Amino acid sequence: MSRTLVVRLSATFLALGCAWIAYTQAPPQQGKQQAKQANNKLNKIADDLYEIEGDGGNVAVYITNEGVIVVDDKFEYDFNDIMAKIKSVTAQPVKYVLNTHHHGDHSGSNEHFLPTAEIISTANARKNMINGKQPGAPRVVFTDETDVFLGGKQVQMRYFGRGHTNGDAMVYFPALKVLHTGDLMAGASPLIDYSGGGSLKEWAATLDAAMKLDFDTVIPGHGPVAKKADMLTYRNNVEKLRMEVSDMLRQNKSRDEIAKVVQDKYGWAPTGLQFQVGFDGMLAELKR
Repeated sequence: MSRTLVVRLSATFLALGCAWIAYTQAPPQQGKQQAKQANNKLNKIADDLYEIEGDGGNVAVYITNEGVIVVDDKFEYDFNDIMAKIKSVTAQPVKYVLNTHHHGDHSGSNEHFLPTAEIISTANARKNMINGKQPGAPRVVFTDETDVFLGGKQVQMRYFGRGHTNGDAMVYFPALKVLHTGDLMAGASPLIDYSGGGSLKEWAATLDAAMKLDFDTVIPGHGPVAKKADMLTYRNNVEKLRMEVSDMLRQNKSRDEIAKVVQDKYGWAPTGLQFQVGFDGMLAELKR
């Protein structure tokens, strides 16, 4: 790998990490406090493909001459802002919303889209929404893969395996060679939601399967748009974490000793969601 590429990857992952840490360390009530202050930005990724970054997860907007396909829809309070940004680039209505997973920063506006658009997710993501009593659960689900055809364009939803949750879908735009990963790639280090069926053991294999697709550009779940090489680096970071924690468990390291390593080397702040949601579950999974 050239020094130029190393520098570029380092800068990208620093930005990804800062964006993810800022999100995961936000207090739970912050969304309610900012409910009237949606803060998002519309970016053009390719012809007819846009990204909305800012609050919650990254949204993809794909425009066709028969309607719009949206990937993820942030928090509930972002709905009006999402619609305003879509209307700034097209008069076409939203026909489909594709949820990458069940978390409310990616599916929070479902209830507002559902009356006029079809929402699609994996079967497990829908189950997680139902179990969490979240409004706007999808009416259409799939297990391994499905395709949406609209206005002569194709979008593929694929389930490659567990990672962030047990229902993570990736959304592939084959004509543009763009992949939306949801939170299977977000920040520089993984957040494993064990209550939602997540798995650190299986995460790298899930990414390996996805990287067999022909794509150049990555829209991650959070943070700036990246490249396929960045996704490989992220995959390697995931596997490095798994191997290092597994080694420490085999050496009978204490919980506090392991916690210090993941905090110092992987940025899992004690007050952040990565640590609070994933740490003890990770230890339990890797002990098995």
